[in-house]
Amino acid sequence: MNIDECLKNIESRFGSKILKVYKHNDKRAYIDIYPKDIVELVRYVFKDMALRFNIASAVDDFDGLEILYHFADDRAGFVISVRAILKDKNDPHIDTITSVMRSAWWIEREIHELFGIEFDGNSDLRPLLLPDDWPKGIYPLRKSFVVPKRDSRKA
Repeated sequence: MNIDECLKNIESRFGSKILKVYKHNDKRAYIDIYPKDIVELVRYVFKDMALRFNIASAVDDFDGLEILYHFADDRAGFVISVRAILKDKNDPHIDTITSVMRSAWWIEREIHELFGIEFDGNSDLRPLLLPDDWPKGIYPLRKSFVVPKRDSRKA
């Protein structure tokens, strides 16, 4: 299966649940969906189409917080990213995909800690990377984060 066949398959299956498909080139494509449909689409791509889950990432964009789930077809050599935009930056929520693949647990913890996104249904979103005394509600990868000034002469 090539990237065009893969995209056509997903589009025919999910129709109006897909907001936009953007094929960057023969190796890379993006599918924008509503956040409420993330688990269903991820389950289909991972289980039924047998694409490998690479990683998830997040971006603080002008319109909201983006979550991207990256899947690869290693034989055909392409990557498809499923993207959902969370419009409410003050209280961003999306369903966890750990019911589909347990391996997403770790990256959801990281994204939760660095962006403040709540993954509904993930029962273990404890801190992973930041110091134990990191202030609650401060997310270092958001555009609103201000890097504190530091005096390098102090230890």
